[in-house]
Amino acid sequence: MFTHVMIGSNDLARSRAFYDATFAALGGEPGVMDARGRLIYAHAGGRLMITRPIDGQPATPANGGTIGIAAASREQVLAWHAAGTAQGGTAIESPPTERPNGSFVAYLRDPDGNKLTARTEATR
Repeated sequence: MFTHVMIGSNDLARSRAFYDATFAALGGEPGVMDARGRLIYAHAGGRLMITRPIDGQPATPANGGTIGIAAASREQVLAWHAAGTAQGGTAIESPPTERPNGSFVAYLRDPDGNKLTARTEATR
């Protein structure tokens, strides 16, 4: 249904360090800067794009928005969380944990305040 998710950043170098580390923890490749100055990550059939807002205004995180990222295992979720906090992300909501449906999840805010979650598939 979706071709990509685009989020804004006020500091693309800082975002690149954060997202390169978190996607590497999931087995992904570093981001690529396109000709328009957007940072692009492609992994497991999805794309995340990070850009400075085209209207010239500061980037702000979505109120109520969360970007979900698939992880293959509990270990990948933990590695993603550790990589993100090491690169300026903020742990939020709860520590990485198993949910009643059997999925394992972790939540972070990236350095610009965007809310992210990495999770495994539900097992129940």
